[in-house]
Amino acid sequence: MAAFRDMEELSQGLLSLLSVNRAEAQQRRLLGRHEQVLGRLLETQDGAERRLKEILTMEKEVAENLLEAKERASQGGVELQQLEAELQKAKEEDARLKTGLLHLSRELQELKELEADLQRQEREVDEDTTVTIPSAVYVAQLYRRISQIEWDYECEPGLIKGIHHGPRVAQPIHLDSTQLSQKFISDYLWSLVDTEWQP
Repeated sequence: MAAFRDMEELSQGLLSLLSVNRAEAQQRRLLGRHEQVLGRLLETQDGAERRLKEILTMEKEVAENLLEAKERASQGGVELQQLEAELQKAKEEDARLKTGLLHLSRELQELKELEADLQRQEREVDEDTTVTIPSAVYVAQLYRRISQIEWDYECEPGLIKGIHHGPRVAQPIHLDSTQLSQKFISDYLWSLVDTEWQP
């Protein structure tokens, strides 16, 4: 009875080892998201630089128009009114562009905060992995000693692969968890374990 309890604890340890693999997958997803955020950050920076150049060009045109307006002001009040209207329109466009630049600046700040959050999550995943790996390795080694099963941890998701080094001959294990029930898989793996105790 105690042996079955030990085997159950080993199975729980194996499940926690498998969760380490999920942490690595989560870290890869976070790295992918981090690259996407960096891409968006660079695109936003490029857009902000283009907008800034547009604003500077517009301000230059406004200044030039203003100088021209002053020169033509002496030619008549009607022309001056038209130029003042153009100047007002240019100022409104300038204000609109500055508002757009402010909006881009806020988006850039949000992206930087998102990047910092992703980096924090990556550090947490690294810390979690560092904490769980030693105990997971110990459990895996202990389980291998008792069960005589050498697992293939690099197989495709959904597959259970390994080699059972039985008392007489080594036997490959190849199970598809998407096709078989967990009970069947558990019963099958337990059936491979030698119940005779060998000191």
